[in-house]
Amino acid sequence: MALHPRKRFSLRLAGRTEPLVLGERTLVMGIVNITPDSFSDGGKCFGSEAAIQQARGMVEAGADILDIGGESTRPFSEPVSVDEELRRVIPVIEGIRSFSVIPVSIDTTKAMVARRALASGANLINDVSALAFDEAMVEVAAHAGSPVILMHMQGTPRTMQENPRYASLFSEIIAFLEERIQFAEKNGVDRSQVMVDPGIGFGKTAAHNARIVARLEFLHALDRPIVFGASRKRFIGSILERDVDDREVGTAVVNTQAIAAAAHIIRVHDVPFQKQVAVMADALRHLT
Repeated sequence: MALHPRKRFSLRLAGRTEPLVLGERTLVMGIVNITPDSFSDGGKCFGSEAAIQQARGMVEAGADILDIGGESTRPFSEPVSVDEELRRVIPVIEGIRSFSVIPVSIDTTKAMVARRALASGANLINDVSALAFDEAMVEVAAHAGSPVILMHMQGTPRTMQENPRYASLFSEIIAFLEERIQFAEKNGVDRSQVMVDPGIGFGKTAAHNARIVARLEFLHALDRPIVFGASRKRFIGSILERDVDDREVGTAVVNTQAIAAAAHIIRVHDVPFQKQVAVMADALRHLT
């Protein structure tokens, strides 16, 4: 596979003086889902103490960032209330802060949840709606000066897999993300604080997802850091004919392809396994 140059970026973390430096090596973002209906773990970490212990294990395994989410975004999922999402995520963020200074991302589409999470010790926002579902979210990001991850999605989690179609897959993803970046800029978010995610599995068929993985370098047209999240996704299971708990090898392959294409962050469930993938793939990058 071809190796693509990886540009370096430096982002200001909310509540921190030291920046988040991207591009020197692949950063590993550990996924901590505090939901009863997660597609990956089926709610194994539904509960503050279980989620905090999972986070502790990820830190010990070498995670660079933790991504904390309290609402499932699996296909056909139903939204939860603000109060319920806060009840799930805030104790976990506070618990993590009792033992680690690792950067924490809040995975939410709700402005109130993002605001409270940042006040509780989170440092960046991961919004799968790209600031579109809650009109106040962009204000939260601008006021906090936090980095924000903008993801491409066709539809909503409840509807996104109802026959997704594209006239031009790559062009539409780029156009969508550029429009959302410009929206963020117009509302006070510095472009230098934006990261982009192609949204593997969000309003895309297995064929769409495979094409994105194979040609991920197309995202460099936006000149922003790339976050790549394909961990255990359904398209991997479709190709390999494997259940969700047996997709780590497939995840490793697509993560390796993404790192070759110069992704900056890989978002994963199994940090010990995928940390090895990142270190090995980076070592091969540095030999060229």
